[in-house]
Amino acid sequence: MTILDGKALSNKVKEEIKKETDELKKEGIIPGLAVVLVGSDPASQTYVASKEKSCTAAGIFSEKITMNEDATEERLLDRIAKLNADDSIHGILVQLPLPEHIDTAKVLEAIDPKKDVDGFHVSNVGQLVTGEPTLVPCTPLGVMRILKEYGIDPMGMDACVVGVSNIVGKPMTNLLINARATVTVCHSKTKDLKAHTSRADLLIVGVGIPHMIKPDMVKEGAVVIDIGINRMTWGKYEGKLVGDIDFETVADKCSFITPVPGGVGPMTIAMLLKNTLSAAKMSVNK
Repeated sequence: MTILDGKALSNKVKEEIKKETDELKKEGIIPGLAVVLVGSDPASQTYVASKEKSCTAAGIFSEKITMNEDATEERLLDRIAKLNADDSIHGILVQLPLPEHIDTAKVLEAIDPKKDVDGFHVSNVGQLVTGEPTLVPCTPLGVMRILKEYGIDPMGMDACVVGVSNIVGKPMTNLLINARATVTVCHSKTKDLKAHTSRADLLIVGVGIPHMIKPDMVKEGAVVIDIGINRMTWGKYEGKLVGDIDFETVADKCSFITPVPGGVGPMTIAMLLKNTLSAAKMSVNK
């Protein structure tokens, strides 16, 4: 069994990005990322701070825009319009979740697709579905980078994706289809989930249910990718982060497995930087 080390790989990717960023700066282009944070959600603030730190390390210009919890949708849309027109900003990220009075879909659609480094705009989603992706959601993109790093080719594999979110499950499915895997898509309400997961050569889970996947649900020798991140508030794991896979009992059955933390998580921010760099390059060639 090999543990897929996302933390080490993310550091490697960030170094690659730093080199490319330095080359781009010689052409007078400094990749710029704007992160918009509405409200004071502690988890969002922590995540945004981590993004800022990573941008600085990679030589990417970072601008944080904070707005009060009661900021109007109109004001947020106006701010996005200004960022769309700002040539120094190549990537725009609106930190989710947004307050309930703001229409998330409307906000995401307002971002210029060429600056949509989250890959959530319908234009970018459509390009991914048709096999011609430009900017792809960061977490699934990170998973594909991990697979590539460890020489795991999804082509011809029976893959099972558990989770159907627009952020993870759906784009993950499309990336695997584009890689010529045979993909089964499941979710928390799937009847007899075990029947699907237990025959998968490649199992990818992201539903946010702690330790949902047990050993009898995993095929011997499978590659297992855990996207779930859950902070436990009870039991022997109280206060710790755990995944959707019961790592301690499942790991011995796997050929490869990601840990939580230290697996897919670090790759998400690395791919955000990668998308920002790609967007900056596209702005040069537009």
